Amino acid sequence: MIFSMTGFASVATELDFGSLAVELRAVNHRYLDLQVRMPDELRMLEPMLREILAAGLTRGKVECRVAFSARQSGQNPAQINLSLVQLLAQWSREVQDILPGASGLSVADVLRWNGVLQNPSAPADTLQAILPDLVRQVLREFTEARRREGEKMQDFLQQRIEQIETLCATVAPRIPAAIAAYEEKLAARLQTVLQTGEDERLRQEITLFASKIDVDEELTRLQAHLTEMKRVLAKGGVAGKRLDFLMQELHREANTLGAKSVDAEVSRVSMEMKLIIEQMREQIQNIE
Repeated sequence: MIFSMTGFASVATELDFGSLAVELRAVNHRYLDLQVRMPDELRMLEPMLREILAAGLTRGKVECRVAFSARQSGQNPAQINLSLVQLLAQWSREVQDILPGASGLSVADVLRWNGVLQNPSAPADTLQAILPDLVRQVLREFTEARRREGEKMQDFLQQRIEQIETLCATVAPRIPAAIAAYEEKLAARLQTVLQTGEDERLRQEITLFASKIDVDEELTRLQAHLTEMKRVLAKGGVAGKRLDFLMQELHREANTLGAKSVDAEVSRVSMEMKLIIEQMREQIQNIE
């Protein structure tokens, strides 16, 4: 299977003293760009966390968030940082000395001040023992979500490959008719201008025209690129860069096909191919 670079997963576990949660989200990126946000008491585990994630990811801009929420209890409630409260009181008095009309801090203002209420610290050793398994679990769920999205992309690309193959099949039969029409037109023009039946000159002109509109090579290369796409999709794994390169090659051949066209239907086919290729390219940007 192929995998999408975009995805989201989160897991959490409840502990006696609070809850520990890990969240993964990702968008497309040329390389692996891993950002980790976690509490300071767990920061020492960041290298280990990065190692686990890097082993399961290849490309994408990935953000990993680790959050701990302490549980309050009557036996171990939050504590007030008295030194900070005293400092706030001192600042309030100093401001009122300068600005007598200024309002003082209320109790609610003080309690909302960052750092005034101190939650009981979680046992760091317990969190450190639990976090690696939690990260591996969220990575498995994240990978599964990316696999499901990749499966949808694979079906989409397979359908577009079939559409291009169908369009290719309509081009080749039209070339002999285009040459025959040109031969008739050229013969009439030469006979009118030269008043002679210069068969050799006529054959040369037709041969030159046929070589200019010959699209066998383009159709062969288009089919070769489509076959390679099928092989890459069937193989699975990290395929995004390879598929993106194939999109460039497909677009080149479809463009050349349009440039050689002397038939309105072939021109339409070329345009339709380029639209389908662009649709595929948009999806491929999200493939790992």
